[in-house]
Amino acid sequence: MDERSRRNHFAALALDRGDAVRLQPDAVRRAWQHARVLAIDFEGRCPAAGAGPHVLSADDLSDPQFAAASLLGFSAPDTAWFALPAEHLPDGVPPADTAWTGLREAAALWSRFDSGLFAYAKALLLWQTRARFCGACGTATQRIRAGHCVRCTGSDCGLQQFPRTDAAIIVLVTDGTRCLLGRQAGWPEKRWSTLAGFVEPGETLEDAVRREVQEESGVRVDACSYQSSQPWPFPGALMVGFRASCADAAIALGDELEDARWFEAQDLFDAALRGDIGLPPAISISRRLIEDWLEDTLGPDAPRALAARRGRAAGAPGRA
Repeated sequence: MDERSRRNHFAALALDRGDAVRLQPDAVRRAWQHARVLAIDFEGRCPAAGAGPHVLSADDLSDPQFAAASLLGFSAPDTAWFALPAEHLPDGVPPADTAWTGLREAAALWSRFDSGLFAYAKALLLWQTRARFCGACGTATQRIRAGHCVRCTGSDCGLQQFPRTDAAIIVLVTDGTRCLLGRQAGWPEKRWSTLAGFVEPGETLEDAVRREVQEESGVRVDACSYQSSQPWPFPGALMVGFRASCADAAIALGDELEDARWFEAQDLFDAALRGDIGLPPAISISRRLIEDWLEDTLGPDAPRALAARRGRAAGAPGRA
């Protein structure tokens, strides 16, 4: 199963996160001397340079930027990566004509390492903006552990908070030859996808699968099995992917979906090739769950054909 997770976008980032270094301010300072820095603006965009990020170096920056930066980790012993909120950039860095790109766009064009690093930086800095004040007493917090923790500055509190990740399930429900897909009203025309939702307090992942599927579609699920997972920084979730079998296939829509349908594997594949149905974006675990099922049901040529169609549509044959 780990191999399936490694195939998901933003997963298997080849980075030593340097947990022990975060606890040593002097070591963080030394790492900054050879820093490579990703700037992220308030809207979660990163400056781009060709088919990758516009990477800043410590030479482009100074002590005020170091104080605002967070250590992401090391891609090599002498190559440290930092994330920096763009509001702290000095004038003229990066150049004014530099294009800024969002993560969804970058993930479709950049290397897996660059887009995974972008996703990591975006999620960490977003959490920091939401942890500026103590959740217990309301006092301002200060960043510690090279940006991976905040501590309340209140003398009677001192509560520490760590980056949070919201657990969510995402599931492809099948009854053998068919799979269940849903559609939300605000999605692009023809778009269909798997069902998903956040895990609630006191729930197991499997309980969340059964509850979400029934709430959204009315379908009752019995057995479910883990498939793969994906960090999903929109804004800060961990998507835990399942495949589930139904106990009752009757559809009764809840409030979240505009429609839900059962699709035969061959019909879904043919409709996707024709463009009559739009599957989820290639960067999503939802797309991976659907393509893995089509591969298991129809054979390995099915996802290859869909990937080739994506490549032709993007103007670069075979690009996923």
